[in-house]
Amino acid sequence: MIFRTMLHALLSRLGPRLDHWDVARTPFRVLPTDLDILKHMNNGVYLSIADIGRFDLLRRNGVWAVFEERGWYPVVASETISFRKSLELWQSFVVESRILGFDEKAVYVEQRFTVDGEIYTQAFIRGRFLKRGGGVVSISELLDAVGPAPTDVAVPEWLLEWGADAALPSTRAEAPSVWSE
Repeated sequence: MIFRTMLHALLSRLGPRLDHWDVARTPFRVLPTDLDILKHMNNGVYLSIADIGRFDLLRRNGVWAVFEERGWYPVVASETISFRKSLELWQSFVVESRILGFDEKAVYVEQRFTVDGEIYTQAFIRGRFLKRGGGVVSISELLDAVGPAPTDVAVPEWLLEWGADAALPSTRAEAPSVWSE
């Protein structure tokens, strides 16, 4: 995965610039190292490739440069993925990545794995931004740095509910355990 990441880091520098809210389309091909024992792309590989797609989006829309300047970096807080069709060896596909919006703590990204425009897989990511010196980047700090969101940007209600339900508590004391200790 490191060589694919390095390749796309270079390609994203050369790719067309995007607005913050545009869809990034990042091309890939299924490699032999992506396969599982059933000879289709391994479910864990999808998440790694989604990381590269988000990196491409952030590089091409200029947000990555803002992060580097301020010492910020993105992290995944939660993600969910649904599969419709398998990707097979040597098959080419495109990862479409777009920022959907945000809640009071996180940014939501939708990513689709497509073949000739057909959605094979869809993922939703809830991401936060951290400061290299410690601490969390607030949504207001983020918007101050990258500019305001368009007025029509809205995360679907079901996704906001999923984000709240999937979030882990801040401390162990807040975490109910279903396992006996």
